[in-house]
Amino acid sequence: MRESDRERLNRMTRIERGHWASGLRVAGIDEVGRGALAGPLAAACYCAGADRLILGVDDSKRCSPSRRERLYGALIESASYARTVWVSPADVDAMNPLNATRRAMEEAAEGLRGARFLVDAVEALALPGESTSIPRGDAECYLIAAASIVAKVERDRYMIALNERYPEYGFARNKGYGTPEHIRAIERHGPCPEHRMSFIRKWVNG
Repeated sequence: MRESDRERLNRMTRIERGHWASGLRVAGIDEVGRGALAGPLAAACYCAGADRLILGVDDSKRCSPSRRERLYGALIESASYARTVWVSPADVDAMNPLNATRRAMEEAAEGLRGARFLVDAVEALALPGESTSIPRGDAECYLIAAASIVAKVERDRYMIALNERYPEYGFARNKGYGTPEHIRAIERHGPCPEHRMSFIRKWVNG
């Protein structure tokens, strides 16, 4: 039987409700773009109280682009805190994707000192409060899912705008990920400044 929005909301706030009942501020943290061949990595930290929940929130990967856009507006309006931090392709190359993810997550959370943080499957973070790493957190925790939607929508908007500068790569469609179309474009045109050279070297030099 398909899960209703209300059932999903109840399931995905089980962890948060325990913290809210103790009077704690709770935030979710997630990233997008870690595995992309081009464009920035983005991490969002999102905080909202129990009285500001939005029906329909889910893992961003399970939402259509139009649904994510609708949810994004409602989430931003309902947030007590929402911050997205970007890491450039050159910095992802220099740091490696995991370290870039950690840096972005830590910076995104800087304004929530003393909060309780729920993080999507990343550990060893220097956050300004206690944290819990949750495997598949964007599918299990409301606040992580909200952070995933915020980061995904903002990064997708960036990649769509980038398509106007570099239309040959199809960024509006692939959002920088390694689709066959995107790989063929790299082989044909070479890289642009938004590509992560450590990710695409085999197609440039191969």
